[in-house]
Amino acid sequence: MLETLKNFGGKKLGGLILIIVIIIAFGFGGFGGGFSTNNQNNIAKINKTNVTTQDFMDYVNQSGISLDAIRTNLDNNIIEELLSGLISTTLIDLEIKDFALSISERTILKTIKDNKNFQDENGVFQRVKYEKFLLSSNLSAPMFELKLKNRELQKHLFDIIGAGTITPNFLIEKKYEENNKTLSLEYFNMEGLYKNKDEYTDEDLLVFIKENEDQLKREYIDFKYVVLNPKNLIGVEEFNQEFFDEIDKIENQISEGANFGTILETIKVNVNEIIEYAPSSEAQTSENLIYQNKSSKLNLIENGDDFLLYNIDKEYSKSPNLNDDKTKSELAELIYQKGKFDFNRKILEEIQSKEFNNSKFEDLGNNDLLNLEVKTINDDATFDINSIKMLYTLPVNSFTLVNDKDNNIFLVKIIDSKKNFFNKSDKDYVQFVKNQNTDNRKSILQSYDQLLNNKYQVKVNQKSVDRVKNYFKWSLIEASRTSSFDIEAKKIK
Repeated sequence: MLETLKNFGGKKLGGLILIIVIIIAFGFGGFGGGFSTNNQNNIAKINKTNVTTQDFMDYVNQSGISLDAIRTNLDNNIIEELLSGLISTTLIDLEIKDFALSISERTILKTIKDNKNFQDENGVFQRVKYEKFLLSSNLSAPMFELKLKNRELQKHLFDIIGAGTITPNFLIEKKYEENNKTLSLEYFNMEGLYKNKDEYTDEDLLVFIKENEDQLKREYIDFKYVVLNPKNLIGVEEFNQEFFDEIDKIENQISEGANFGTILETIKVNVNEIIEYAPSSEAQTSENLIYQNKSSKLNLIENGDDFLLYNIDKEYSKSPNLNDDKTKSELAELIYQKGKFDFNRKILEEIQSKEFNNSKFEDLGNNDLLNLEVKTINDDATFDINSIKMLYTLPVNSFTLVNDKDNNIFLVKIIDSKKNFFNKSDKDYVQFVKNQNTDNRKSILQSYDQLLNNKYQVKVNQKSVDRVKNYFKWSLIEASRTSSFDIEAKKIK
């Protein structure tokens, strides 16, 4: 999905509806009885409609996703993605009811009989093939037909929403012609016009720091933290209910206002104390994770298979220190990039105000002018594809700045534009027509997506999400001790 569900608990949910578009026909396989729970706590709420933990577990069972895939992707937000899918499906079901859509049993039976998977070589429906499919999928005929009915209703809904999306032929022809004209260009690399970063003195850097003091100040924290896992919390190697009960106790202590020292009175673990910390890389270390969550002064967060209990003692900012070689190098890079930006902005302002002309273009390019022909709007051999698309919107004798895939900047002049002949029977043109109609349909569905975002209020119970994840994490430990696929499911409390 677009983002993890942790980011939208209590907020309206956008971008969910489109997941239904990619539902695979007959993808109804599950885990059988090995994944059940009697827990009826709500994991989400859509307006007044409750989505229970049992609903979610049933959805997982029917998703066709293997248990191993879930286990190995717990840290990649697979539970959140699956929950997003269930919410998407629920939203669609609510919309189907709102539209009062229906499909007759006769239509469902016809859909089954027309399925080539259930026909012989002469296209005649074979009940034996159908029954074999049901048996291999562990489905009864009524269960499969209900799922098929829901899928067809979903398709019907999207057909209604996406109706009337055919683009007129003359507009398609014009756009194809524009996208496939040949552009003749003159250009040169701007790099030689910028001030070299080695030319910036310490005085230049100090002036830069003073002018951008607020932006350049870096946030530092002093903090203490402990790493919690089953071994140091309860004296065992495995994740079990006792461990998660202890984690719950700590969370309750935090919510009740206990301080860091009080919580540690009953926990015998090593305390790490960190002074003047700011991330030095993008690596997901424990310290970096705590820094990212520094808005909470005292908190318990997950870090892989561990939990981090931390307390922020102090938070403050400091200006860059030129005595530090690494800091000095970073500042030199910043001032260099700012110099490039200012120079490029000046060129663009001159182009926009019509002050830039061919004489200035040739003076700046000196003897470094290069020639290029671009055959189609998708020709990104030299420049970035977005730059190419922009060039195709400009008239002859226009100037602009573009970049390549390595973000090198070039000043370009459009010398000529030439239309190319094409045949409507060409496979490229035929495919282009199909893509245009598909794109139009997507645009309508995105608008519908926004409508649903405004229509439905989605709230996610993060506690229930975390307990489901703990359940699967627990089953991962259990799986390491058994070769059986069907492990006994533990109750999610």
